[in-house]
Amino acid sequence: MIRVLHSVSNMDRAGIETMLMNYYRHMDREKVQFDFLCNKTKPGAYDEEIKKMGGRIYHTPGLNPAKYPQYLKYMKQLFEEHKEYRIVEAHNGALGVYALHAAKVNKIPVRIFHAHGASITKDWKLPIKLVCKSMLPANMNHHFSCGIAAARCYFGDKVVDNNDYELIPNAIEVERFIFNEKVRTAMRKKYGFENKHVIGHVGRFMTQKNHAFLIDVFEEVAKKDSQAMLVLLGDGELQEEIRKKVNEKGLNDKVYFAGNVGNANEWYNAFDVFMLPSVWEGLPVVGVEAQANDLPCIFSESVTKEIGLSKKAEFLSLQETPLVWAQCVLDKLKDSNRKDNTQLITENNYNISYEAIKLQERYLELYEEQK
Repeated sequence: MIRVLHSVSNMDRAGIETMLMNYYRHMDREKVQFDFLCNKTKPGAYDEEIKKMGGRIYHTPGLNPAKYPQYLKYMKQLFEEHKEYRIVEAHNGALGVYALHAAKVNKIPVRIFHAHGASITKDWKLPIKLVCKSMLPANMNHHFSCGIAAARCYFGDKVVDNNDYELIPNAIEVERFIFNEKVRTAMRKKYGFENKHVIGHVGRFMTQKNHAFLIDVFEEVAKKDSQAMLVLLGDGELQEEIRKKVNEKGLNDKVYFAGNVGNANEWYNAFDVFMLPSVWEGLPVVGVEAQANDLPCIFSESVTKEIGLSKKAEFLSLQETPLVWAQCVLDKLKDSNRKDNTQLITENNYNISYEAIKLQERYLELYEEQK
């Protein structure tokens, strides 16, 4: 059995972490085990499940440049105590170079950078991120990516044009997300949505997800459809700000904050339309999940077109007004027929039952190459 060490923020319910758990659950854990190098001390929602499956969770001093000597010292000790690690895979965006550099210094032979984002968030950390990004090529020796756009962002055109990277789809447990009429009826009854037109969004409350614009769009929808409801799954640092905006617009009785839930698969059944007006995305897992549920989907043009699997998926520019977006929502609400999309998801390589075996064999291959 080999162990793969994944560098992450922490194992909470978010896109990257959910993708990793999907693969982890479907690996033959007598052949490949996952361990997690968390860079936040906050416990994650998946921690207990990881431990039950035999995985380990380590907490580093964090990805602060001022603490980098401590980080390196921590990693040196970790690798000295655990000689079994031959593969390190970083999922932290540009800051993933911390783990990869530490792995290189400690002579870990397989150093994978896994690209998830098609853009780098322009916040106060941007200068640090740009420096870290410039250091990635010297510290990684394998390129993984969720999609072409993310690969171009982190690896550059030459790597992509030469096909010198490996595509790891953000695969899902398809059977959990297929539309279920009984679950839909139960969920809508439980939350009082029986006669409502429910627009759904799944995502952390952060600048990238563009909740403020989503509320502006929904305000226009609500003006024309008195039965419209907006359901927001997730939590995050901007949640209170968005709650305040909802209150100021007098939409409290029409917007439901569901929080960080463990049953998003059931919630998709309750939705009538799915919206993702993100400022940027790599290849969002939630987009795959929503289309597995055969939901009409509206994505911003900032989301990679690779996510457009279904004929019900549409892309709109963020330069368009909330009114234009609202009209698209109202048009999508007319499409109420849902079907089983197992074949669609499987044919596009997003069925975890197949994709996990491929990744498992790739890890074993990489390990054998370094013997």
